Amino acid sequence: MHDTDSPDPGQSDPHSLGELDEYLLGEGTHRRLWKVLGAHLASREGVSGVRFAVWAPNARRVSVVADVNRWDPAAHPLEPRGSTGIWIGFVAGMGEGDAYLYDILGADGSHRRKADPVGFGAQHPPQIASVVRDIRGYGWRDDAWLQQRAKSNARRAPISIYEVHLGSWRRRVQEDHRMLSYREAARELIDYVADMGFTHIELMPVSEHPFDGSWGYQPVGLFAPTIRHGPPHEFRDLIDAAHARHIGVLLDWVPGHFPTDAHGLGHFDGTALYEHADPREGFHQDWNTLIYNFGRREVGNFLIANALYWLEEYHLDGLRVDAVASMLYRDYSRAAGEWIPNVHGGRENLEAIDLLQRMNSVVYAEAPGILTAAEESTSFPGVSGPVHDGGLGFGYKWNLGWMNDTLDYMGREPVHRRHHHHQLTFGLHYAFSENFILPISHDEVVHGKGSMLTRMPGDRWQQFANLRAYYGFMWGHPGKKLLFMGCEFAQIREWRQSGQLDWELLDQPEHAGVQRLVRDLNTLYRGNPALHRHDCESQGFHWLEANDAAHSIYAWLRRGDDGDPPVVVICNFTPVPRPGWRCPLPAAGRWTELLNTDAAIYGGSNTGNLGSVEADAGPWHGQPASAQVNLPPLATVFLGVAPLGSGPHPT
Repeated sequence: MHDTDSPDPGQSDPHSLGELDEYLLGEGTHRRLWKVLGAHLASREGVSGVRFAVWAPNARRVSVVADVNRWDPAAHPLEPRGSTGIWIGFVAGMGEGDAYLYDILGADGSHRRKADPVGFGAQHPPQIASVVRDIRGYGWRDDAWLQQRAKSNARRAPISIYEVHLGSWRRRVQEDHRMLSYREAARELIDYVADMGFTHIELMPVSEHPFDGSWGYQPVGLFAPTIRHGPPHEFRDLIDAAHARHIGVLLDWVPGHFPTDAHGLGHFDGTALYEHADPREGFHQDWNTLIYNFGRREVGNFLIANALYWLEEYHLDGLRVDAVASMLYRDYSRAAGEWIPNVHGGRENLEAIDLLQRMNSVVYAEAPGILTAAEESTSFPGVSGPVHDGGLGFGYKWNLGWMNDTLDYMGREPVHRRHHHHQLTFGLHYAFSENFILPISHDEVVHGKGSMLTRMPGDRWQQFANLRAYYGFMWGHPGKKLLFMGCEFAQIREWRQSGQLDWELLDQPEHAGVQRLVRDLNTLYRGNPALHRHDCESQGFHWLEANDAAHSIYAWLRRGDDGDPPVVVICNFTPVPRPGWRCPLPAAGRWTELLNTDAAIYGGSNTGNLGSVEADAGPWHGQPASAQVNLPPLATVFLGVAPLGSGPHPT
């Protein structure tokens, strides 16, 4: 694949793309598409203005309409550039902050006004115009972070992700409930995440989108951070602030579909340019959205360039790709006769597979140290496998099977859990077949599912205890972690994108206790290599007790590298205390109670082991030693050979 770093458009002829750029655009292989397409500040014969370039190969005419020409399409027509399909032109007198649209006379004689596919800014919805934004010249201060990131090995590092919908994390209640700005989030959100010990923030989509209720998953402006929180440089302020506190930022990226809004990409130049013409290939019935024509060279390049754009221009640390399963299968959510087989007669979308492989290959090569993660809900093989072995090339895959099984188990009354014991052990049969992230995402607390707290059975005390025990189970389980905002303090109501989290709940000790537990779990996880070094490899895990269904007890050993102290995790998922339960252990001697989810500081009953247990030599369940452990009701206990991480919480 050819590539170039294009000269700054403001320093060149505003009517010239450059010979190499024109060649790459004609090939559809220009990785840094945003360098030449879109709206760029420029000058011509000493007059400042904006150079525009847009791909519309089947249009009869393309014009820029804006305030400067009273939105008259006859005033500033663009010129076609040979066979590239690119239209280019210069509009004097326009500059930063000016709104514009492309007025397009389609190949079919129809007329439409479109936002810029490579626009760097947009008006506040419901207004639809693109906005000229100068994204050059930001004073990044994160060189040390980027250098450290490039040297890191994410598989061996602790990764604990806080998923955030920026519009509803916190609002200014006294100011008509307005959303936080990027700069306000750079202070408040980053301070909070640093205090809670998460390693990363994952932002639900911030690409410009017309409908708040889509949560960003139906974007129109793929190159524009949403104006809801501020202009592009202020979004950079948020990323820069996170890096200053050693926090990575991941972006939810949506190449799987796009909305049918009239000003968007659909039927852009009077033809099915970005989408398939046949609705059996080009329309999502579930979401009423269009599907990219992944096999079209220019469209694939548009998407890959967009992925690289966010990593390069905004220094983001990775991309989580939404709804990958809907991309991989031509028959996704379709009945027989409603889809078109691939060239081999199969259901796999070969063009989408190729796109994802190329995207991952490009971004990992061009942005050292980033990570990509796939939300993929089937058993498609090799999602996180390397491309050269036929994999999709993602760094990680969300473990949705683990999430579904474990939440189903936790939703059952404890008296019935003995009959579903395998739901918590089954995930270990495939836990190392991919590089997994364990996701408790926004999808688990919407659409009538309730909150994480209300999904737990029992009275109020048992609901909190169940939730604390589950979080202990999750943080002790192999796999990187992801938790949606509000779950860390046991939000009671379902998530609502139109309001803010119920922060007042932290005045109640039970909610504050869950928040403290999550903070301590992050500290424990980050501070103990045994809990993260081999999250994705089988040598980091060993069952100590997987078959005690009668008591709903599970115990396992986590290991790091040679010399790293091991950690033992024990879960009791019944409300019955189990005093003196004999736990097999890999060594005799004193084992410290590193963390107990039943501790009083978390809102528990304070049942425990007075800070430690003594293991006696002698074979027990395949281990050379064992200890009698007091297991609290509905609780998870961590034992270690030294007081690492958050240290013991004696009970």
